Amino acid sequence: MRFRSREEAGQELAVRMLEWASSGDLANVTVLALPRGGVPVAVEIARAMAVPLDVLVVGRVGVPGSPEVGIGAVAGDDPPVFDRTGLHALRLSEDELGSEVARARVEVHRREYVYRGGRPARDVRGHSVVVVDDGLVTGITARAALRHVRRGRPLRLTLALPVCSPGTAAALRDEADDVVALHQPERLGSVGEWYDDFPEVSDQEVQDALRVPHPAG
Repeated sequence: MRFRSREEAGQELAVRMLEWASSGDLANVTVLALPRGGVPVAVEIARAMAVPLDVLVVGRVGVPGSPEVGIGAVAGDDPPVFDRTGLHALRLSEDELGSEVARARVEVHRREYVYRGGRPARDVRGHSVVVVDDGLVTGITARAALRHVRRGRPLRLTLALPVCSPGTAAALRDEADDVVALHQPERLGSVGEWYDDFPEVSDQEVQDALRVPHPAG
């Protein structure tokens, strides 16, 4: 079944996450959205669980000359994560992508400042962290995000998604303690095909979502 919108997907995923958290301590859960598309989904989950919401910005590393083609991802000042299969297919080395990595990192820091207005990221040490996106095909951005969060020493790390390819879900279980995906279709060409309404989420919408009061955690 398709979702009418990201908000509906978030509401359905929130039901699953409440079941997931039923035996745990909700006072120590933090939801981190991957902007921009993951934000409307994460808002519904954070609201249903009455837990803090923040963003985790990940930048896409593009192919030189074709920046719309993602070959890797970077979060914060962490080392970049690359699609090894893609690098081999394109006959590219990591060294050749240095300028693309630097460009992506600058954009990550810019968006972090824009979204939070200078506020520091939440400290996730000792928290159960739920990382949320609107869906995944390859999972490179999620892998970079999960590794970044893991460095913050959370108590538990969960990836929550409305839709994800089975292979990607299986691969990301090496990075997360739990991967919760409502749908895992055998063939997933794009995330947008699972939504009736799939508009681009603006920076302003992300800022507005973060301005809504959430529990301090």
